[in-house]
Amino acid sequence: MMVAGSKLSECARVFTIANYCRETIWPAVTPGENFGGGGFVLRPGQTIEFTAPVGWSGRIWGRTGCNFDRNGNGSCQTGYCGSALKCGASGKPPATLAEFTLASLDFYDVSLVDGYNLPLTVTPINGRGNCSVAGCNSDLRLNCPKELAVRGGGGGRTVGCRSACDVFDTDEYCCRGVYGNPVTCQPTYYSKLFKQACPTAYSYAYDDPTSIFTCSGTDYVVSFCSSRRQSVCTYHDNRLMCSRSRGLRATGGNWWTMILFLIITSALWNICSPLQFNIY
Repeated sequence: MMVAGSKLSECARVFTIANYCRETIWPAVTPGENFGGGGFVLRPGQTIEFTAPVGWSGRIWGRTGCNFDRNGNGSCQTGYCGSALKCGASGKPPATLAEFTLASLDFYDVSLVDGYNLPLTVTPINGRGNCSVAGCNSDLRLNCPKELAVRGGGGGRTVGCRSACDVFDTDEYCCRGVYGNPVTCQPTYYSKLFKQACPTAYSYAYDDPTSIFTCSGTDYVVSFCSSRRQSVCTYHDNRLMCSRSRGLRATGGNWWTMILFLIITSALWNICSPLQFNIY
């Protein structure tokens, strides 16, 4: 029996989601059918891998301060999408968002337009084209203006930083009405603070030139609380691709378990869905 099909890079993308934070986080994805139902837990140092087909368009973000019961019901301090572990809707601001549209040429970005709750970066691996690292390594919670700060946790610490649109709800801050176009909607005092800290992330709605990126035939590492010197590996186009790594561990096992998973995933996705078998 021979299996005929296209290479993984032509029909699917491998997403490696990594938690470098010192705290447990609860990543969320919408639409989440290809990502464990849209929500899961990642403890410090853990990674998890998913495969999404070309044609998928969605967003990934992190939730913090969550408490879920054994049935997956609960609540979070930031980024919550309702009372369920598995998200079926977008998260409540403030939340740092990674946004993707997968096609022959992928578009991706990290957005602070809905506020900020965690450092988040997107790193393409072995793609073709621009393929820049997008996102925000800075922790805006440490210097969030008090009028935008969301307090929570012990000692009233800042757990998120709201957008000026969310707080003040004006046309100028929200890029609507007479400000609803790239000519009249210009950076504000608050978006400039975000942009200074995170130059490759969206700071307001029309911040396109320095914030949206493209890449073809790539896999992605979505990292929370990373620096650009950190990285993980992904199995891409029958080759193991790594940038400078610092030894994350895979969810539910050791590093080599993760590598084996990636190899098997690549083999299974070496053809496009739906699977087509030609028997000779």
